[in-house]
Amino acid sequence: MTFRRGPLNALTDVPGLTVGHAQDESLKSGVTAILCDPPAVAAVSIMGGSPGTRETDLLEPHNSVQTVDALCLSGGSAFGLDAASGVQAALRAMGRGLKVGPAIVPIVPAAILFDLNNGGDKNWGTYGPYRDLGFTAAMAATREMATGSVGAGTGAATATLKGGLGTASTVLASGITVGALAAVNPLGSATIGDTACFWAAPFELEGEFGGLGLPMPMPANATAVRTKLDAVAPMANTTIAVIATDVALSKAEAKRLAVAAHDGFSRALWPSHTPLDGDLVFAVSTGRRPGNLDPAAFLDLCAAAASTMARAIARGVHNATPADGDLRLCWRDLASVST
Repeated sequence: MTFRRGPLNALTDVPGLTVGHAQDESLKSGVTAILCDPPAVAAVSIMGGSPGTRETDLLEPHNSVQTVDALCLSGGSAFGLDAASGVQAALRAMGRGLKVGPAIVPIVPAAILFDLNNGGDKNWGTYGPYRDLGFTAAMAATREMATGSVGAGTGAATATLKGGLGTASTVLASGITVGALAAVNPLGSATIGDTACFWAAPFELEGEFGGLGLPMPMPANATAVRTKLDAVAPMANTTIAVIATDVALSKAEAKRLAVAAHDGFSRALWPSHTPLDGDLVFAVSTGRRPGNLDPAAFLDLCAAAASTMARAIARGVHNATPADGDLRLCWRDLASVST
């Protein structure tokens, strides 16, 4: 099975999806909104031990609501859950949402990561800024999307480097498109030992995150467990992500796709899914292509979900850019020293 990148190498290669970001540089935090037009089937898989979420119960296959209008990823820990209200307000202003009699209720599941101790100014007064950031992000949604130190990835960090917002896409031989987006803020590391090489290197396409491959020989400390707990000023964690496809899936199939995409976390981050991460994947099916995949085709889809997610995570770290007050080096700084 061979994979190729989509034209944008982004989540928005999946038809029906747009993405918008909003961030506050002094806050060192932000929001990413993923809008679905029309509403899309969605599910979620949570495998980290410290998640923070809104409206995820309705995504379970046995529950009634079948589609969502948007998803929201935010920094700010529990304060960031307010961002979904801003996305919801933007959708309501657009006249988009679940119609219940004369009422319109936009369905916006959300997840947050912890970036409160990253050097940004969090003295925001009585109410946090995340609702307004969510509104701005939703109103800015387009197919063209920035990556790196933007949106929910603005203040993200790994154990060793600055994190960020990454995306990637894959087009299967069947023509099915898979896209991934990740706000990368793990307890662990995306790079191998002290090198600039990414754990996700075997899945890289066309040098999209540096083209360094795996280190040769593998460093002696490659498998040493390096986490934010080792730092002088420990920071908190969580990688939150979206996997999407244009093939029609049921909620149960979307749930399985979200589970499969977590393999991309394991391929790109060491360690991952720890008790101190809130690792989460939303899965979205826009249904532009017929479903009812046979087992072999669904297996290919799940494998693509994992590899695409691994690439998106690596690209989030690779594309991070420096800012005043950062507590971590950017990948580009490490790469310049290593080469």
